[in-house]
Amino acid sequence: MTRRHDIDALRVLAFALLILYHLGMAYVDGWGFHLKSTHTTPDLQWPMRLVNGWRMSLLFLISGVAIALLGPRLAAGRFALLRTWRLLLPLVFGMFVVVPIQPYCEAVSNGHASPGFGAFLLRYWQVRPWPEGSFAGASFGITWNHLWYLAYLWCYSMVLVLLKPLLDSGPVRRLTGRMARSHGLFLLLGPAAVLLLWLVWLAPAHPATNTLVNDTYQHAKYFTVFLIGYALGRETAFWQRAVALRWASLVAVCLAVLWYFLLEALGRWLPADSVLRTWPEGFWSLQSRFCEMLYVWGVMLTLLGWAKRHLDRPFAWLPYCTEAVYPWYILHQSVLIAALFWLKPLHLGPVLEPLLVLLATVAGCLLLHEYLIRRVRWIRPLFGLKAANGDISRRHAAVTNARA
Repeated sequence: MTRRHDIDALRVLAFALLILYHLGMAYVDGWGFHLKSTHTTPDLQWPMRLVNGWRMSLLFLISGVAIALLGPRLAAGRFALLRTWRLLLPLVFGMFVVVPIQPYCEAVSNGHASPGFGAFLLRYWQVRPWPEGSFAGASFGITWNHLWYLAYLWCYSMVLVLLKPLLDSGPVRRLTGRMARSHGLFLLLGPAAVLLLWLVWLAPAHPATNTLVNDTYQHAKYFTVFLIGYALGRETAFWQRAVALRWASLVAVCLAVLWYFLLEALGRWLPADSVLRTWPEGFWSLQSRFCEMLYVWGVMLTLLGWAKRHLDRPFAWLPYCTEAVYPWYILHQSVLIAALFWLKPLHLGPVLEPLLVLLATVAGCLLLHEYLIRRVRWIRPLFGLKAANGDISRRHAAVTNARA
């Protein structure tokens, strides 16, 4: 397999954005989070809303693309075993070892636990329900918090194993090939229309839970983009179309955002006796939701196109970051919340505090990954890495030399 540097780079950038997003969650006013700073502001809602719609969908899309790029090497049984090992082992380890600092800080802040992490951990490891309101997931006795992505990705991967004979059949491959070569308007609007269907049909009755069960809308949305990534990611024509459409899809994204916020502004500013308010609510709602889904899919398509055009090259930083991204993902929210928990009582202000929290998060992830996780053979699999060290750098070098 020729390594796709743009997919590696896009994954790294997506997870870096996730760190910034979770930092913002601690400081945005009006949105719930495991631990909030005293220096919150509603001004963060605008940029975070622009990211919130597609940030996780992009990760599932990239995962589908990465599996597609394995090509003939994707033997179903071996793939299922490898995905189980690389996803469920870090998930279970993370829930019992990495994540507990988060519910501890949350429970202490909520007044449902006394200071003392050791005592909390012994109680937490018993996996018995906690008093209501102690922390997110208290009724289950244990929580995975930000690691829910691993559980969802494992489930989708197992379903993909079952669907692979159908998806790899001749008729389906010919259909996806025609879709990949279709008119750019269809490539832009088709997936957006499917996502709009889930939003209109499922979202009102099935709000997001991140609990795997009873999360119908999110499963429909994320599994759809995961399948799109697998189905189209292996089609050369799709990447050619994505690159060719990168400017058009960017314009569509901007227009969708402008119209969405214009509709929202009209809803707030129109006089009560305006004739526009007599129009059916569904007329406005459908426009708003379509703009939302066009924006979500348009951003992903635009990122794929621009990444293929400019990031498909062996950057010097890419091999290290490709290996580091999984451990950093597992660690970052625990380090972030712990840093905020310790810095919050110091009342450092709305600028210094978030800056120090960000620096502490980056430093903590860097030090733990560099000096512990990647250097200790038996720890590496607990964070989703292969037991052997240095193989990624060698593979990148081999691919680079082969392409030179």
